[in-house]
Amino acid sequence: MHEPALRAAAFGSDPLPAPAVVRGAARPRERLLAAIVLGAQGRYAAAATLLDALRLERDPVTASLAASTLASHRRQLGGHALARALDGEAFAKVALLGAGPDPTGPGAGRAATGEAFVKVAPLGTASAPAGLGTSRAPIGEAFTEAAPRAASDPLGPETDPDGLDAAGARADALLGLAADNLALGRLAAARRLAEQAAAADSRWRARVRGGWVGAEIALAAGHGAAAVPHAERALETALARGARRHVVKSRIVLAVALLAAGAPDHREISDDLVGNAMAAAEECELLSLSWPAALVAADLRPGHAEEYRFRVAQVLHAVLRSADPCGRRVAGESPWVPVPGG
Repeated sequence: MHEPALRAAAFGSDPLPAPAVVRGAARPRERLLAAIVLGAQGRYAAAATLLDALRLERDPVTASLAASTLASHRRQLGGHALARALDGEAFAKVALLGAGPDPTGPGAGRAATGEAFVKVAPLGTASAPAGLGTSRAPIGEAFTEAAPRAASDPLGPETDPDGLDAAGARADALLGLAADNLALGRLAAARRLAEQAAAADSRWRARVRGGWVGAEIALAAGHGAAAVPHAERALETALARGARRHVVKSRIVLAVALLAAGAPDHREISDDLVGNAMAAAEECELLSLSWPAALVAADLRPGHAEEYRFRVAQVLHAVLRSADPCGRRVAGESPWVPVPGG
């Protein structure tokens, strides 16, 4: 059984597992973890193959986590609209779990997520493009209402340490929707969704990802100083957990927040945060994080900007060669992803 090694690669201190461990993933949970590892390495086509199959699993938690993981991969390549449809799908798969015995009765469509719940108010629907399956998912702005936790949760207590359960799946989908809406200019919706994610799950991974999203929301609102505590919390939590991949991204997010807040010593930021993040990303072959780290380094060290941008182009070339056609297309259309050689 490869789950312990895959879990350590996805969420722990060993982001670079032996290839045989990834290839040997057989059970749904193992395949999900393998897809997370492959995505972190920038091997998006291989990850999408696993995730598209897992989205069809009868277990709604596995299917939801697969959809939100694929959404994160699309988002990493700038495909926020596609990611929002996938995150909507992910939320829909677990929205009613633990929400009561009669999903067709009064209050149908409400999903208990701790102290509150989210109800998606679709402004329209979008058919999934080629390579994403045929499901339709709400892509509208979400709004929130107060609701108590369901008296009886058929799933039992939250026991998975990394949030690979119903509560974690709901938080993943909500945080993904928050990031998607933020990138699409829906700042108020992003704030509400992030708040609901915090109510849905308070374990380490949700806290780290919530810190990232909270920092991004503050940055989008032009409040650099307000972004710093969110980013610091994410880094502290990831360090305490020993989650090396999450530490790398948290260092990048904190560097951006400190820069936006007007931190006086850019060299210290670039050496301590971005330098360490780049070194760890290179060592662990986390190509999905290598090129964003290099982009931040280019901003922090203008005298070496061309060197860092050349590295960005190298990594992106490798990533896009390992992406599926949908991933390559969204990267080419995204205003956030530099075009290699462009």
